[in-house]
Amino acid sequence: MSSLHELWIIALSESQSQAGQYALILEETVTKRRIPLIIGLTEAQAIAIAMEKMQPFRPQTHDLMASIIRQLQATVIRVVLNRIEQSVFYASVWLKTATGELEVDARPSDAIALAVRMGCPLFATGEVIEQSAYYPDDKTREKKGSYAEYTLEELEELLSKVIAKEDYESAVRIREAIARRKNGR
Repeated sequence: MSSLHELWIIALSESQSQAGQYALILEETVTKRRIPLIIGLTEAQAIAIAMEKMQPFRPQTHDLMASIIRQLQATVIRVVLNRIEQSVFYASVWLKTATGELEVDARPSDAIALAVRMGCPLFATGEVIEQSAYYPDDKTREKKGSYAEYTLEELEELLSKVIAKEDYESAVRIREAIARRKNGR
């Protein structure tokens, strides 16, 4: 198993770029790099309900999964975002059973919804971090010091990148820097 990096859920909001989808933002606990995942409404609701410790009138699918795992006297020991292929994330749920550890493939959104219910840690492999994680704006700016050190073309490229990552706060600041540059201020 490659090196694992622990993640925290730091945000869940409606996607601005993809109608009907939600952006789940995960943050690596040490470097604070972020991984954005685009997930569906049902999965977003399942994660939000568990995070808010709400009790729906009837159990949802992820509650059923958690109940089955407990009834089988197993525990979820970790969830791992383990690879990316053609911009699609893959995950695994690691179970501890009476006979040992078991790895089960899962969609990341389902695995995360289960992790929140089971109170287990969430990780990403080093490869996933390298392929998908980004630094929030302040860290990005540290690379050159300030937006003044970027060319207009570099600012526009940076703007495209942060919009693709749905980091809209940074996008506003970069747009302001571009506007100042174009207006000669």
